[in-house]
Amino acid sequence: MATQGKQLFTTLEADGTLTVALEEVSFADPTGNQVLVRMEAAPINPSDLAILVGGADVENAQFTPGKFVAKMPEPANAAFKARHGLKLPAGNEGAGTVIAAGDSEAAQALMGQRVSCVPGNAYSQYCLADASMCLPLGDHSAEEGASAFVNPMTALGFVENAKADGQDAILHTVGASNLGQMLTRICQEDGIDLVNIVRKSDQVDLLKGLGSTHVVNSAEDDFMDHLTDAIRETGAFYGFDPIGGGKLVDTCFKAMERVASEQMTEYSRYGSTQMKRMFIYGRLDTSPTVLTPSYGFGWTLSGWLLFPFLQSIGHQAMGRMRQRVRDNLTTTFASHYKTRVTLEEMLTKDAVLDYRAMRTGEKYLVTPWT
Repeated sequence: MATQGKQLFTTLEADGTLTVALEEVSFADPTGNQVLVRMEAAPINPSDLAILVGGADVENAQFTPGKFVAKMPEPANAAFKARHGLKLPAGNEGAGTVIAAGDSEAAQALMGQRVSCVPGNAYSQYCLADASMCLPLGDHSAEEGASAFVNPMTALGFVENAKADGQDAILHTVGASNLGQMLTRICQEDGIDLVNIVRKSDQVDLLKGLGSTHVVNSAEDDFMDHLTDAIRETGAFYGFDPIGGGKLVDTCFKAMERVASEQMTEYSRYGSTQMKRMFIYGRLDTSPTVLTPSYGFGWTLSGWLLFPFLQSIGHQAMGRMRQRVRDNLTTTFASHYKTRVTLEEMLTKDAVLDYRAMRTGEKYLVTPWT
């Protein structure tokens, strides 16, 4: 018998009208390797915001209980053309209790257990999830397990990627974020040097308090000199950036080349042969990525997404990573939240304006039943 519950949907029409609303829906009984999870907690990650609000004009949206309607400015609306007319769920990850299971052995083994999962529609009272993508939480609470996948696996993925490429140092451009704090702890545990870029002095203090050695404040006048010094000391010619737009990647390449040029024994008009690599893994800034021809030709800029990376490393490596997350869920991989909201409260103007700002250390947690 199907289960009834509330679920959030987001729809963008061709004329730029964005509707985000709760609906009462029927959730089918799980089959095969599926489980039905009664959701208890789901974070609002930056990766959720593109589909949730995108670049919509939320300030002038119409808000009614359980719903808002906003206009998407033309450039953003054109960029989202592929989703026009589609009613999409939202919420990458969350945690809850398995209340029904398909007939596979893996699904049946999860019956009654609290799990973290990545259903893609976590802003909902119930979710169907694949048992192979569920992580049993044991004695951990739903809140502790709600963010057990996206940020922890991404931070671990950076380190795995770096090791596979023979690197023993990483540069990260948003060091004080929830993910950045996890990366700081992982790098300490794994003996990887890490250069953290932050924007405020209190973020420097935060990371120093976590034991980070190389923290550089982009708001300071001598930022470039400090960044160059940190790269020189660590050999961090390999970095990850969630901002995407603007000149920060360009600045990192310049600092890397400055260090590499110091190590050259003879002049080359093509710049250094030191390979400099940056990965963009988010678009906190949706403006164009600006690159200037000032660091030779020994550089690579590419995108990085979690799920394609996990597919590329195989089930065994992914299982090892996930076990590490569960074993250290309240330490290395702990997440912290500014506030908790219900499904209805997450669609109020004050809440949308607040979590859309994506301020460091101010993540929201959605609790569908309270």
